[in-house]
Amino acid sequence: MQSSAATAKDYLASLSEDRRDVMSRLRSAINKNLPKGFEERMLYGSLGWVVPHSLYAEGYHCDPATPLPFINVASQKNHIAVYHMGIYSSRELLAWFNAEWPKYSSKKLDMGKSCIRFKKPEDVPVELIGKLASKMTPKQWIEIYDAAKPAGKTARK
Repeated sequence: MQSSAATAKDYLASLSEDRRDVMSRLRSAINKNLPKGFEERMLYGSLGWVVPHSLYAEGYHCDPATPLPFINVASQKNHIAVYHMGIYSSRELLAWFNAEWPKYSSKKLDMGKSCIRFKKPEDVPVELIGKLASKMTPKQWIEIYDAAKPAGKTARK
């Protein structure tokens, strides 16, 4: 569910109490651990962290007016989602995350390409997500992104 909230504070205030608590803790853990250079903003109707245009002027190839997305955290209808583009793009980071998961959770990992889903707020391993946020700098993310982007890829019209 995309939110129309303009700020993180408004977004969090719109959530149910159980979701608000874990989403606030996730936001804090990401902000505390994310390397310098990323910026927090509302993106795609959820909490987002991006590489700003000041560091990557090209922006997101699908929409150059949008800064390069990196992490989003969303309260969806049936789950809480953490979208981490670096985990989708780096086999090493994915291997690290898979090895760390059992240290923080007894639940089966519910993960798509870049989306980690949690059915219950109490199942979110906030500390692990904070550590995951610390594992890639904006420079590293830009290098991976540029290497993976199809040659000549430009924004859709």
